[in-house]
Amino acid sequence: MYFAALLARTEDGWEASDTELDDVETLADLADLAREAAADEGETVLVFIEQEDAWFGIVRVDGEDDPRVYVSDAAAAARSSYGEILTSELLGDDDPDSELDELVNLDGTEDGEPEHAADEDEDAAAGSAGIAPAGPLGEGRILADLGMPERTLLAVTDDALGEIADAIGASDILEAVR
Repeated sequence: MYFAALLARTEDGWEASDTELDDVETLADLADLAREAAADEGETVLVFIEQEDAWFGIVRVDGEDDPRVYVSDAAAAARSSYGEILTSELLGDDDPDSELDELVNLDGTEDGEPEHAADEDEDAAAGSAGIAPAGPLGEGRILADLGMPERTLLAVTDDALGEIADAIGASDILEAVR
């Protein structure tokens, strides 16, 4: 089971709303959803996603800037549908099929170089593509300017989203949508 919430930073503080992720298939979809939650263009919006205390993710959207992402446990997140959206973006696997097609279409050898050396390189590249590490992945300083340094983010415990909301001054707002 997932919990997802949007926190938009306004002049008056944080505004929160729970959200459904049913129509979200990409990080771009998630960023668009966050931008829609902003009352004014350019506001900071945080998307909190949590799966039953197994992992949590934060997506930060500042206006039209590219979204910034942090995932607490990339290996666990990669095994879930919404977590896979975040980890694939962080690992650069937006379209793993096209990367594999590229490996098949290009042999990577130069004139006179034996083909078997290229095959070994391709196997190594294909084997490492898309493997999410156990533990945190992404931008650890995602909340530093909001009052939560990277070291504190890495140390959150059981109620991670609650601790984060408390650190950025949005705990009452988050509790209202939980």
